[in-house]
Amino acid sequence: MEINPNFSEKAQQDYNLVLNAIEGDENAYAELLKRYKDAIYFMLLKMTNNKSDAEDLTMEAFGKAFRNIKQYSPKYAFSTWLFKIASNNCIDFLRKKKGDNVPIIKSTDSVFNNLDNYDSTKHIRSKGLDPEEELIKKQKVKLLREVVKKLKPRYRRLIELRYFKEYSYEEIAQELELPLGTVKAQLFRARELLYNILKKNHKHI
Repeated sequence: MEINPNFSEKAQQDYNLVLNAIEGDENAYAELLKRYKDAIYFMLLKMTNNKSDAEDLTMEAFGKAFRNIKQYSPKYAFSTWLFKIASNNCIDFLRKKKGDNVPIIKSTDSVFNNLDNYDSTKHIRSKGLDPEEELIKKQKVKLLREVVKKLKPRYRRLIELRYFKEYSYEEIAQELELPLGTVKAQLFRARELLYNILKKNHKHI
């Protein structure tokens, strides 16, 4: 499909970055992230009124966009496509958050959040986990750690710091002595790889 002739100069630049990203250029992913991460974050912050949720949803939105970047059509500006993904994902998140059941696992973030939810208010009301639920939770954590081991060392380290040790992005950057933007870009790629592995093992999650 031909590029929209009404694209602004920035939209045309975005499209060129998308083409480079499809070819595997990690710098292109990092540049797209740099261009829109703040705008996406503040939009999601308004929707959720929660900084932690907005931060995680921002990461998830870029992760989904990057995983499906080949599906992007230059009929619309990349920013329009990205904001739609982010807002729709946030709406789904808010709907599930208001529900009574643990959300269906759809992404890497959801996997870890679901494990956390077993210890949250839903089970506080029922005075904690029963033995069967506790066993299921431990089995899931064990499986996830086994899956993470399949990642390359640099990606495995990122996932371990972010999810198992619960480091902030800034703490990860300091620990690994990397620029913050590089940490976020590589964490996107790590999530993508982990997501693909988890998808193959979804019957066991």
